[in-house]
Amino acid sequence: MKRLLALFTITSSIALMVGCQTNDRADKLEVAEVTRSVFYAPLYIALSEGYFEEENLEIDLTTTWGGDKTMTALLSDGADIALVGSETSIYVAGQEATDPAINFAALTQTDGTFLVAREDISSFDWSDLNGTTFLGQRKGGMPQMVGEYVLKQHDIDPQNDLTLLQNVDFGNIPSAFASGTGDYVQLFEPQASTFEKEGLGHVIASFGAESGEVPYTSFMAKRSMIEKDEDALTRFSKAIYKGQQFVETEDSALIAESIHSYFEDTDVDILANAIDRYKEQGSYATDPLLSEDAWNTLLEIMDEAGELPDHIPFEELVNTTIAAEAME
Repeated sequence: MKRLLALFTITSSIALMVGCQTNDRADKLEVAEVTRSVFYAPLYIALSEGYFEEENLEIDLTTTWGGDKTMTALLSDGADIALVGSETSIYVAGQEATDPAINFAALTQTDGTFLVAREDISSFDWSDLNGTTFLGQRKGGMPQMVGEYVLKQHDIDPQNDLTLLQNVDFGNIPSAFASGTGDYVQLFEPQASTFEKEGLGHVIASFGAESGEVPYTSFMAKRSMIEKDEDALTRFSKAIYKGQQFVETEDSALIAESIHSYFEDTDVDILANAIDRYKEQGSYATDPLLSEDAWNTLLEIMDEAGELPDHIPFEELVNTTIAAEAME
């Protein structure tokens, strides 16, 4: 009897230990980001400062290089979460997807591109683009749609008043401009600051400042994922919120140091300069909650570009419960 009692005690202890180990094991989330950009600084802060670990999450981050590839990864279960332009969720919904991509946390709230000229123009006016060659972004993507939207706001017809080049792959746009293509180019940071430092171009205007608030880049999950594991997505959003608050309150130099491991080929001072630009124009969302007004601006921009498949209401593709809980 004593032997049986001892065996039961040992067995129970082992089971308890195994149970504790299982409960302590971090939940793993596969995250696909559309590109690697200092525009996404709050995400890298959350990673580098250990905010995901604080929420008992292990993040496997993969750069998928393109909105179509990122959304494919999400819809095919190659990723649990996608960081990509909100317009892609509208494209998917427009195809009557049975398990659509739902926006649950905002990361950026303006366009992240800048107008770069070959010459340093001290008194730039948007009308200066008339008759020039403008190296733009991929058709159907947010940078291109916002770019054309801003041009139209300044009474410039992108199809007739200038030569608009859209046949260069996203990753090759900087090198194409550096090699002599175009008079102006639309670039993200830190490439814009790098060009200035190398004397290859000069930032003369901001598309983000001109276009206003828009849900430019958001975290998405399939509706089925939200129904299955909303708790993990809430903890994920908590970590992102901590990263957003860090970026909002801390000095750009400190932020640059923290995320430098994600941009090893870029000097820290270039990163800090790029972060400064984004902070000054309010590009980083200060919390993960998407707003309906910004969503409606997105629909207007897509409609103006002729890329809106259907006028899909805010509540159909945006989940605000997760972000609200994360902020409590």
